[in-house]
Amino acid sequence: MRLLAGVLAGLPLEVVLTGDESLRARPMERVARPLRAMGAVVETTDGHAPIRIRGGPLRGISYATPVPSAQVKGAILLAGLAAEGETEVIETAPTRDHTERALAHLGAPIRIEPHRVRLSAFQHPCFAARVPGDVSSAAFLAAAAAVTGGEVEIEAVGLNPSRTRFLAVMARMGVRVETQVEAEELGEPLGRLRVLGSGAILPTQVPPEELPLVIDEVPVLVALAVHAEGESRFAGAGELRVKESDRLHGLATMVRSLGGHAEVQGDDLLVAGGGLGGGVAEAHGDHRMAMAATVAGLAARGAVEVEGVEAADVSFPGFVETLRRLGAEIGG
Repeated sequence: MRLLAGVLAGLPLEVVLTGDESLRARPMERVARPLRAMGAVVETTDGHAPIRIRGGPLRGISYATPVPSAQVKGAILLAGLAAEGETEVIETAPTRDHTERALAHLGAPIRIEPHRVRLSAFQHPCFAARVPGDVSSAAFLAAAAAVTGGEVEIEAVGLNPSRTRFLAVMARMGVRVETQVEAEELGEPLGRLRVLGSGAILPTQVPPEELPLVIDEVPVLVALAVHAEGESRFAGAGELRVKESDRLHGLATMVRSLGGHAEVQGDDLLVAGGGLGGGVAEAHGDHRMAMAATVAGLAARGAVEVEGVEAADVSFPGFVETLRRLGAEIGG
């Protein structure tokens, strides 16, 4: 929705964007503010969707994002394609760079520097491209192999370095992971991800400066951390509160409901480790929470039930069936 808002801001249209309950709960003023500064009329509903956009002529701006967000950055850059003058986005921390890679590959006048991207107006030609497999979804298969002591190889998955920091965290946790880039598509590297037989899961510390690079993978890392022998900490994770659900408190609740130990301290999430006894977890309509609870439950000492697991289909259609094909014993 945020990226689409950037595209619509430069068009002579009036459009209303909305979505399901989880999408309507996400903060949208963070993308509305820069688009207004560029000249679009953007109205939110108490800071959320539905969003009404009246697009038109835009002017380039220099905008420093208050919260690291690849979606906000991408929306501003997409609006900048239709803006008069240069558009600049300044970040306090690096975020995912899919938009920049695609535009550079298509020939846009874009300059990419550490913590800064500049762009001038550009109309790209028609193109065809293959979308790589989502590495954030693949992360759950990798974790499933790790917690059960198995092995898995995932083909044709995106290996963009701005998306794979979680692999370094997994390596710190004792997971043996290999990647192999085999091709490039629209500026995106893609290839194979392998998880080899892993030993004991180790606890880890994810500091605030690393957290933005694994923000979408925190649920899967927690699914690993619950089975570590020792405490893991995810520091500066306040942004998890405004995902498809409040993942910060939701993850702590999920761990406790499955017989483990976790708590929130300010913006930090602490996971005690030691394994799970079993229980019932609620996905709260959040695809990553559904997958995290399922993966964590694969190695629980007792039975695990995940209510609302169908939410996983939002980003990984057939997730449960894929786990079954890989050997997981999951009832229906």
